[in-house]
Amino acid sequence: MRVTTAHGLSAMKYELSDEVATICIDDGKANVVSHQFIDDFNRHLDQAKSEAKVVVLTGRSGMFSAGFDLKEFQKGPDNMMALAKRGMALLTEVYSHPQPVVSVCDGHAVGLGAFLLLASDVRIGTDSDYNVTLPETAIGMGFTPVLMALIRDRISSRYQNLAVLQSKPFSGQEALQAGFLDQVVTQNQLSESVIETAKKLAELPAEAYARNKLDLRSPSLQLMKDFVEESEKVAA
Repeated sequence: MRVTTAHGLSAMKYELSDEVATICIDDGKANVVSHQFIDDFNRHLDQAKSEAKVVVLTGRSGMFSAGFDLKEFQKGPDNMMALAKRGMALLTEVYSHPQPVVSVCDGHAVGLGAFLLLASDVRIGTDSDYNVTLPETAIGMGFTPVLMALIRDRISSRYQNLAVLQSKPFSGQEALQAGFLDQVVTQNQLSESVIETAKKLAELPAEAYARNKLDLRSPSLQLMKDFVEESEKVAA
């Protein structure tokens, strides 16, 4: 196993073992998405393309990610928009990543943290005490086309009003029913389940997986990429 660590605000660690690249985020607090977080994440995704077959994203017990770094948002509208645009680009990158992406949720996933789950191919959660929440309506914020594309693709239509309009917090089992998660296991079963899932995904033909993934998500990805490209033009 080879381990590389990205130093900085995100405290993000990259591990490669048996052609599985694990990106572990743990800043000791809320695992917020900052510019450093995005820089490190993008670098690790690129690294995984060259040496792995599967990507596993995990937080720590009790916290997956609380979403955007609010301290950055508090610096003013320009700073808020700059980080938000980069967050949308990151979600688009994850959703179109050619390799299988497995997210492991054993803690709170809020805002962009919850959208990282939606952008992942396989989402494994535990039955422990945490919530998956889209707080945007509750805090007076809207949803970009990138976020709406993920909502429509991944969240069950039966739960979209609760999740999107009412900002309902979902427990692990509820998140499974809503579409944020694909599987819920006990904490004791988590490691074995992740290893087994990654092994099975690694056995799939890589080229076919990447091609069919893009074809399956083509309409949504086009909307997402168009929004990201337009945002970059405006920023320029």
